Amino acid sequence: MTSKAKSFLERKNIEISAKRYGIDALSAMAQGLFCSLLIGTIINTLGTQFHIGFLTNAICQVNGVDYTVGGLCMAMTGPAMAVAIGYALKCPPLVLFSLATVGFAANGLGGAGGPLAVLFIAIIAAEIGKAVQGETKIDILVTPLVTIGVGVALSAWWAPALGAAAMKVGSLIMWATELQPFLMGILVSVIVGMALTLPISSAAICAALSLTGLAGGAAVAGCCAQMVGFAVMSFRENRWGGIVSQGIGTSMLQMGNIVKNPLIWIPPTLTAAITGPIATCLFHLEMNGAPVSSGMGTCGFVGQIGVYSGWVADVAAGTKDAITAMDWTGLFLICFVLPAILAPIFCNIMRKMGMIKEGDLTL
Repeated sequence: MTSKAKSFLERKNIEISAKRYGIDALSAMAQGLFCSLLIGTIINTLGTQFHIGFLTNAICQVNGVDYTVGGLCMAMTGPAMAVAIGYALKCPPLVLFSLATVGFAANGLGGAGGPLAVLFIAIIAAEIGKAVQGETKIDILVTPLVTIGVGVALSAWWAPALGAAAMKVGSLIMWATELQPFLMGILVSVIVGMALTLPISSAAICAALSLTGLAGGAAVAGCCAQMVGFAVMSFRENRWGGIVSQGIGTSMLQMGNIVKNPLIWIPPTLTAAITGPIATCLFHLEMNGAPVSSGMGTCGFVGQIGVYSGWVADVAAGTKDAITAMDWTGLFLICFVLPAILAPIFCNIMRKMGMIKEGDLTL
C-alpha cells in the first residue's frame, strides 16, 4: 500500500484489521441484536405469559401487518445491528444514519442468515461511505446515496447466498448434534461458551448460523457455564456485585484477568464440557425459540426465556404435549445449579495447586 493510500485511510479513520472488524464490529452488532430482537423477544414472552394486553395487542399497522411493541423491536433488528456496526467503525453521522436502510435490506434479504449478511454488508457500505464523506460540496446527497446504494446493491447480490450458507452450516451442526449428541454436545457447548467470554459475539454467531434444536440447547449450556461459573467461583473476590455483573451481565468482564492468567478459564470451560452433553443426552434440552437466544446464556435470562418460549411454541403447534417437571429440572440444573457447583469445585482444586491465586479473578 502506498503512503498516499495509507494517509487517505488514516484521514478517513478506515482501519482494515481483524480487531476492528472481527471484534469491535461483531461486539457492537451483539448490542444491536440485544436492543432489537432480544428485547422484542423478552417483551413478547412477558406479554404472552403474564397476559399483559398492552404487550400482546397490536399498537400499529404498517402495510397491512399488525405490530405489537415487541414486534416493532424485532422488525428493527437489521437497522439496529447495522447502526451498531457503524458506531463501532466510528462512522460520521451521514454514513451512520444511512446504515439503517442498509441493515434493513441485508437482514430482510438474508433470511435466517440475516445477521451474517448484515455484518459483512454493513462493514463494506460503512467503509465506502466513510471514504466518500466530505469529498464533495454536495456531501449531504452523495454520502447517503453512495452508502445506501452500495449497501442495498450488495444486499441484493450477497445476502440471499450468505443466508443460505449460514443455514447450511447451522443445519450441519444441528444434524451432527442429533447424530452424535454426546461428542457434539461437548464441542458446541465449549466453543459457543468460550465465544461468549471472548470479545466477540456468541449471540451473533448463533443468530447467523440459526442455531436451534439440540445444538442450541448445548450452546445455552456452554454460555451458562461461563457466566454462572465465573460469577460463583469469583465470589470471594467480587462478592454480590460480581454475581450480578457476570451472572446476569457477561463473563466477558473476566477477559482482562484471562489475559493475565489464562488458567482461570479452565474451570468454567470444563464445566461447559460436562453440562453440554448432559443437556443433549440426558435432558434433551432444545432451544426452539429465537436462535440468537442460544448464545446469550443467563444475560438478562434471555437464554432461559428463549428455551421457554420454544416450549410454548411447540405446545401450541402440537409437537410437544406439555411442559413437564423434567423440562424445568433440566433447565435449572444446566443453566444454574451445575455451573454454580462444578466451576467453584474445579477452581478450588486449582487454587490449592497454586494455579489460581488470590486476586486472579478480581474485577
